[in-house]
Amino acid sequence: MRKTVRIDLVSDIACPWCAIGYARLQRALAELTDEVEIELHWRPFELNPDPALQPEPILPALCRKYGMAEAEMRANQQHLLQIAGGLGLDFRALENRLTCNTFDAHRLLHWAALQNGQTALKLQLFDAYFGDGLQISEQAVLLACVEKAGLDPLAAATVLNSDQFAAEVRQEQQWYLQAGIQSVPAFIINQQYLVSGAQEPAVLVNTLRQVGAYEPQR
Repeated sequence: MRKTVRIDLVSDIACPWCAIGYARLQRALAELTDEVEIELHWRPFELNPDPALQPEPILPALCRKYGMAEAEMRANQQHLLQIAGGLGLDFRALENRLTCNTFDAHRLLHWAALQNGQTALKLQLFDAYFGDGLQISEQAVLLACVEKAGLDPLAAATVLNSDQFAAEVRQEQQWYLQAGIQSVPAFIINQQYLVSGAQEPAVLVNTLRQVGAYEPQR
């Protein structure tokens, strides 16, 4: 009988390693089809939490943030492209995207969880940002992602045109920051075990097997 394992995946839509981390998780789960069943919850994290953020080209923004030369940052981005390509991810716009604030996207993801469509929406947001280079802070882009995910764009627009789920997202973000999550992706397994970073599928397979095989003492 398969064991159910809960994963709270703390991530940001603007984080390429988060998309890679999820794709690697899917590779791991393909090896665990008969052993583990996953209950996945996407949790919010903002790489650019400033609501007044003015979009700018990603490369100079990353160079300034990490104190790196442009040539070194381009090499890092090319490395990411190679990894993404091997996982079947669309990262065509990786170097041409703009910085963005993702708070409204996280509000929609909170809403989508209530519609059983959170993962579908998250993947559409990844594709829009890294594949098409769209600004996922813009309402039209967000609603297009909602529709592609098979969710109701009219209901989503109602959320975006209000402050609905803002308090919930901020509360979740603060909780994970206080718990020590300073970078993403972060996989919290069964609310007890932390796996930091976009680990290789083999690492995730071993971890999930260990957690799935664990029987708590009574």
